[in-house]
Amino acid sequence: MYGARKFPIFSSHLFTSQGQKYNISAIVNDKFELDIQKYEQQGRIHLSMLFSLTYGFGFATIASTLTHVAFFYGREISERFRASYNKKEDVHTRLMRKYADIPSWWFYALLAVTFTASLMLTIFLNDQVQMPWWALIFACIIAFIFTLPISIITATTNQTPGLNIITEYVLGLIYPGRPIANVCFKVYGYMSMAQAVSFLSDFKLGHYMKIPPRSMFIVQSVGTVIAGTINISVAWWLLTSIKNICHDDLLPPDSPWTCPGDRVFFDASVIWGLVGPKRIFGSLGNYSSMNWFFLGGAIGPAIVWLFHKAFPKQSWIPLINLPVLLGATGMMPPATPLNYNAWIIFGTIFNYFLFRYRKSWWQRYNYIVSAALDAGVAFMAVALYFTFGIEDKEIDWWGTSGEHCSLAICPTAKGIQIAGCPVY
Repeated sequence: MYGARKFPIFSSHLFTSQGQKYNISAIVNDKFELDIQKYEQQGRIHLSMLFSLTYGFGFATIASTLTHVAFFYGREISERFRASYNKKEDVHTRLMRKYADIPSWWFYALLAVTFTASLMLTIFLNDQVQMPWWALIFACIIAFIFTLPISIITATTNQTPGLNIITEYVLGLIYPGRPIANVCFKVYGYMSMAQAVSFLSDFKLGHYMKIPPRSMFIVQSVGTVIAGTINISVAWWLLTSIKNICHDDLLPPDSPWTCPGDRVFFDASVIWGLVGPKRIFGSLGNYSSMNWFFLGGAIGPAIVWLFHKAFPKQSWIPLINLPVLLGATGMMPPATPLNYNAWIIFGTIFNYFLFRYRKSWWQRYNYIVSAALDAGVAFMAVALYFTFGIEDKEIDWWGTSGEHCSLAICPTAKGIQIAGCPVY
């Protein structure tokens, strides 16, 4: 299927029909646009089996999100929307009345400033960003439409489906051959929604913790500016100070600077922006059958809902949340099977065994332990860099030596020759 044996099972790289890594720079012209002639000479882009399936499940996830929310929460959304005009307040809202509310013009002013800055970027720096002004408006509309259904999934499952694939797909169809435009469109469409969900989540926490709304707004706004400035400064410093950063084929073995997440981001810009979905997932590509995942994802929640109505006493049926199940592979790649195995083990221990047999402990400490583990990873990453990375020293042990499976990085088709892999 799709010549899968010519490529590694698990890889985010792009390949030629003979299993070699695709030379992306050869098909890009001096305007960072697709050179059709060079692309036709090198041939179609091929994906590893898992990478292509990840996109298929991504199609199903975004479709199932809409239908799942419509079937299971449509009536509740309508009722709560009408109730919001009746001024029915719960106890938390009544307690928060002692604080001054956020003036509406704060939100409108922030929207006006950010939208104007973005619009000026697309107009006056169009040669650099490639994205036309109408695409900015289109991205904002997509973010607005999907914020509610994805917020509901996040609120009920603590999992947030992404808009990255659908935003890339849409602009790739409308405006192909321009990777920077596709990346910008994804940022405005996907990240606007993601930040809105995060913003709402923080306000929800502040609402329950009785934190003044204006303080929450100011802290979030200032924190966003500070974090963005620090992030781009550190990223620029790393790019200019570490030789061959993110070029895994030029880095020494077991180097920590392979940038797996950025590799997926780059390859996505090639797939959706440079080459375009029509040449990969459309009539001119190899993976057009993946589009059936859209239909499967849309129909799935309807089937679950019908079973729920047919067997209302079966309480486990409405717990089948297809956006979560289908989106479970959304982080793979860059996440590896090792990451998923760790998540499964810890999730099973804490959310099954401890929840079932030590529920009082789970209720009191589970979220604290979760936050501690997250903080521990962050602190350890900083500590490892300043103790080993800055001295150009490496830690060599089982956990840093790859997947321990040649099939993860090597093809199995006869005659395919890849450096470091056996030839069958």
